Amino acid sequence: MVGPLRVSRSILVPARDLRWRFSHSSGPGGQSVNTADTRVELSVDVATTRALGPVQRKRALDRLSGRLVGGVLTVTASEQRSQLRNREAALKQMAEILAAAVAPPPPSRRPTRPSRRAHHTAPARLARFAPTPLPGCGRVTRYPRCVMPLRPRRKHSAASHDR
Repeated sequence: MVGPLRVSRSILVPARDLRWRFSHSSGPGGQSVNTADTRVELSVDVATTRALGPVQRKRALDRLSGRLVGGVLTVTASEQRSQLRNREAALKQMAEILAAAVAPPPPSRRPTRPSRRAHHTAPARLARFAPTPLPGCGRVTRYPRCVMPLRPRRKHSAASHDR
């Protein structure tokens, strides 16, 4: 029997919090594919499990909000012919999802002093995209100076026009 779910070194979801459901798989297996319940659905109630602390629970609920149905996260595995292998695959997938959901956010970027070159070339780079009038029409645009207005599109090719 498959035991508790190890999410990280400090998080272990007990087996009593895991809900298993088995059904017929539509995957490989030949003639006997519809006679065995090899498809596995594993569910964990993220909102009520005791394995997560309050900060981890809030983080997981926020990050998994699109996947949760009533606070419950469900993972399905049906790639293997064996129910045991599908159970192991579901456990692995659930552990990866929960580990990513409860992971602390990355440290914020510490602003550094810009290099001398970036400091000196910034005005020139920004001036290229400054609003400038287009030649001939006086209209102001935000495109670089090198961009000219497009020619009107031809309705027919020259060959078909001569026919």
